[in-house]
Amino acid sequence: MGNPVNTGVVHLGLGAFHRAHQAYVFDQLMQQGDARWGVFGVAMHNPDVLDALKTQNWQYAVQVASAHESHWQTIRAIQDGCVATLERQRVVDKLASPDTRWVTLTVTEKGYDTTLAQLLLEGFAARFTQLGNAFAARLTIASCDNLSHNGDRLRDLCVNTLMHASQDSALIRSGDTSQLRAWIEQHCFFPNSMVDRIVPQSSAACLLAARDALGIEDKIALSTESFWEWVIEDKLADPNDAQALQSAGVQVVSDVRPFEEAKLRMLNASHSALAAMGAVLGLSTIADCMATPSLRNFAHRLMTEDIAPFVQRPHLDAYRDALLERFANPALQHRALQICSDNSLKLPLRWLPTYTANRLSHKLPKHLAFATACWIRFLYGADESGITYTWSDPQAKHLQALVHQHWGDDAQCVTSLLQIASIWGETAVKDLAWVTLVTNYLHAIRTQGLLHALHDHLEASL
Repeated sequence: MGNPVNTGVVHLGLGAFHRAHQAYVFDQLMQQGDARWGVFGVAMHNPDVLDALKTQNWQYAVQVASAHESHWQTIRAIQDGCVATLERQRVVDKLASPDTRWVTLTVTEKGYDTTLAQLLLEGFAARFTQLGNAFAARLTIASCDNLSHNGDRLRDLCVNTLMHASQDSALIRSGDTSQLRAWIEQHCFFPNSMVDRIVPQSSAACLLAARDALGIEDKIALSTESFWEWVIEDKLADPNDAQALQSAGVQVVSDVRPFEEAKLRMLNASHSALAAMGAVLGLSTIADCMATPSLRNFAHRLMTEDIAPFVQRPHLDAYRDALLERFANPALQHRALQICSDNSLKLPLRWLPTYTANRLSHKLPKHLAFATACWIRFLYGADESGITYTWSDPQAKHLQALVHQHWGDDAQCVTSLLQIASIWGETAVKDLAWVTLVTNYLHAIRTQGLLHALHDHLEASL
């Protein structure tokens, strides 16, 4: 990295995933001598990571660990940054800067809101005013959030927010909305993308390992797996960026959907199932779950029999086997309860499409039904040893109250959960075969224990 680094990327959301994924990729590009990929990191609310970066000369360590070996890398991609809620104008100015070529985002799995759109639009308006129609004004805005059609959704939200802006809005002080909209449509590119890397929350053990291995105090050191994937639509402001990204291992493709659907339905859906089962069994991590043969067998069959027939990603069997190996990686202390967080928002994306696809094909997804019963048992809030746990979810209290209200009446318990349309849509609760199967599995789990019920399920569904 002998060339002066240019902060050509503004990244919104300085969480662990970005620091172990996009920043990791940009660091590789910089190591190859392409100095255009330095990052201006924007923490949306919390200043802790930014404060740590400042004290560490904008560097941090990442432990990359497979099941067989591990090594540490120092990431230097982030060059500067600020907190959006404290220095909003600085973010806007950076979005408008001719140095900025890319904007990347990892801010949510819950869906984008108008607050984010307004921030981006202020930056676009300033860029429009300062750079006009010059080629340098073109901007790639790459959502890296775990949302289907993420680029399309972000573009539509920005345009709709602009169209509903009041006449005295800061968004349109530089001209009317139709002019800014036309400029955005010509100069702003919103590729869909899919990103994948398991990045557990940092822990005291990780920070201690960094100190022992590197002899430094790193307040934000991370541990991650060796596998990573970034698939991005070939819709870039500068077409030459495709070759640069590919040199670092990014896949630039015409259609991201097969990769996106495979991740949500294969990886994320299986993760959610294993996490719920692990929490009920008192297992701390996904690796602990995979060390239990019946749970590993279940994950394999869930993916193979219920999910894979309706997913189009190339080389699907190899992808499934790679997922199973990643899940089993003991170096990744990926906590079950962390994965269970916000399930009321995640399951509609992770499970519902597989349920729907199977039923449209007149198939009953039995493994998904067992996972659903495990999720309901998870909502009880105590493992099979009686140890209680809590998890973060906007509907946690409501869901747990429903389970406790109907505990012991398995049919009513299942019906009360499946009738929540925001999670299960409108038809699942009316599907008698599905409701009956989930009810039978919940009864078996509740009365016999999860592992015994799982053994019977796997035997019966051969």
